[in-house]
Amino acid sequence: MILDEEQTAARQWFEALRDRICAAFEAIEADAGSDARFDYIAWDRADPSGAPGGGGVRGVMKGRVFEKVGVNVSTVGGTFDGEFGKTIYGAADDPRFFATGISLVAHMANPHVPAVHMNTRFLATTRRWFGGGADLNPPLPFAEDTADFHAALRSACEAHPGTGDYPRFRQWADDYFFIPHRGVHRGVGGIFYDHLEGPFDAGFAFTRAVGEAFLDIYPRIVRRRMDTPFTPEELEVQRAWRGRYAEFNLVYDRGTLFGLKTGGNVDAILMSLPPVATWA
Repeated sequence: MILDEEQTAARQWFEALRDRICAAFEAIEADAGSDARFDYIAWDRADPSGAPGGGGVRGVMKGRVFEKVGVNVSTVGGTFDGEFGKTIYGAADDPRFFATGISLVAHMANPHVPAVHMNTRFLATTRRWFGGGADLNPPLPFAEDTADFHAALRSACEAHPGTGDYPRFRQWADDYFFIPHRGVHRGVGGIFYDHLEGPFDAGFAFTRAVGEAFLDIYPRIVRRRMDTPFTPEELEVQRAWRGRYAEFNLVYDRGTLFGLKTGGNVDAILMSLPPVATWA
């Protein structure tokens, strides 16, 4: 694929952010006495037309602190296949598209350490926009962790007036990360935004701020909780909660559907699923 200047800038940022996040997570493992490191697997995608359609790199680490964490980057493009394109913003009349982004899900060994999700992306159809966000998913919530996570994202929003709308994006996350058939949220929220149009520089700057906020706050929360003793009963709470997380990602998550409908790498798409979960 031939990328224009904006597409190239976005792709390079997501890849650089991936490298910094993975380094921070590996440093946590090292401090815990673990030699766990990320394994990276590249994948290629074919467009429905048969032409090369981009690809990505799946990074997964299984360690002492991070029971399973995936950090994926992808850059794909071509044409949407069939009716799916009509459901995508700006693609109803023209199925051509481009998408680049980073997606992260961490499932933790200690139930006192919150799981987390973060994803930011840049898409181009007949429109161009940024989307993404981050949300905290603790099996055993701590008010301090929730407050600090939200404070970091609120600061990122407030530093970009006119683009980052924290009250709206926080409510959007609460509405989106909800499991209707259970009647519960999958975590304690964060922010979610989509179809963020307008000047590229403004949307890009805000999206970078979200990534920086995540990189600053989440490792600090992990270090705060990772040595907390836990009981077998608390571990069972974590595994039952993970079942709810899996239900959301398989039934409702739009990113999962987008990846499957556009011929993405199945292992990369489903890296969000927890390593061990239980259902009653």
